[in-house]
Parts: sequence; structure tokens; C-alpha cells
Amino acid sequence: MLVAIHQPQYLPWLGYLDKIDRADVFVILDTVQFKKNEWQNRNRIRTAQGCQWVTVPVLHRFGQPINEVRINPSEDWAAKHARTIEMHYAHAPHREPFLEGLRAIYRRPWERLSDLNVAVLTWLLEAYGITTPLRMASEMTLRDEPTDRLIDICRAVGGTGYLAGAGAAGYMDMPRFEASGIGLEVQDFHHPVYPQCYEPFMPGMAAIDLLFACGAEALRILRHARQQSREARSV
Repeated sequence: MLVAIHQPQYLPWLGYLDKIDRADVFVILDTVQFKKNEWQNRNRIRTAQGCQWVTVPVLHRFGQPINEVRINPSEDWAAKHARTIEMHYAHAPHREPFLEGLRAIYRRPWERLSDLNVAVLTWLLEAYGITTPLRMASEMTLRDEPTDRLIDICRAVGGTGYLAGAGAAGYMDMPRFEASGIGLEVQDFHHPVYPQCYEPFMPGMAAIDLLFACGAEALRILRHARQQSREARSV
């Protein structure tokens, strides 16, 4: 059984969904340190001017784990994000069947960032039709050292293989991990090209971009890009 592990992200991009779709189980790593100005509380959407950040304001202290980070209640961020997404995707051909689910998330009161991110991810996976089960690292007993923690997570869910990100060599002791008896694969994500609302095409947007542009075809497009990448490597 192939396991993928990643920190919870806000409105994650397609590479994040590709990793989940390839795995048999996905573990949300909500116990590691929150990193400001990364992807845990912000992401990018496509606009006529290029792209725009949508950021969830948070209250945090240095070294705080993600699952303890609170959302700043003094800012009306949710209504702002809903308006921003609706405005910039006003002409997206497949927006309407999915937008109400996102609106419903924004109408709920949120205290913790990780809870919001899990809700957004759950909605997004359902919209795409990705059925990989999710597990929370905070529900497991894990060692603190990064490689030990990955090994512990894989064993906790019965994993026989681990799907690592492209930067695996920078965050894990790969020889020691391989010595654990758990197989190691590295994700090689190939970004699909599809008809965005605006030209020219810009990769790396939040995954709602493909969903609103292509609707029920979004998952097929994501998987087709993966297959093309495999075929290119085999030549």
C-alpha cells in the first residue's frame, strides 16, 4: 500500500492532488511546525492580470505546530475570498456546479487553520472524484525526527511504500528510510495544460482553476498528464 504524506495546504495546487490521487492513503501532516509565507495558509488563483494570492490571516508563534495555529477572527477574510474567487472566475464555464460547496465552507465559522484546510481539501477531492482516504498525523504516536516520523506514519497505516515529493533528498535520510523495509517512490509531477479563463496559460494555480475550467473532465486531464509523463520517461 502506497502512502503519501504532506502538510495541510489552503486551496492546494494540482501537484498536491496528483500525489493524493496516486496514493492508497494520504496522511495530513498537521503536527509539524507552521511556516509563514508558504502554502499552509495561502495560494494563488488566476486573474486577468496574472495571478493573485488569497491568504488566510493567522495568529501564531514561532515553532507552533500547524494544528494549533488559529485564524485571526478580527479580519473578514472568508467573505473576501468568496468574493474574489467569484469575481475572477465569473466566466469559468464549469464554476456553478462546484461553487456552492466552497461558499458553504466560507460561511462556516473557523478557529483553527488545519480544520479549514481539511474541509477545503475534502470538498476538493469530492469535486474531482478522488477517493483516496485521509488520515491525520495528530491521531498517531510518532517520533519527532523527520525520517523516523515518516517511517512511523507509514507503519501506522500499514504502508509498504512511501510516495515522496520531488525534494525528498532535502528533508529525509533516504538510505535510512530504505533500510526500514518500506519502499520509496518519488513523485514526478507533470503539470497539465488546459483552457484557462485567461491567456496565456499559467501553471501552479490553486486546483479550483482546473476544476472551474474543465468540470467533470478535471480528473481525467490530471491523470492524462501523469500518463504522458510516464510515457516520456520510458522512451
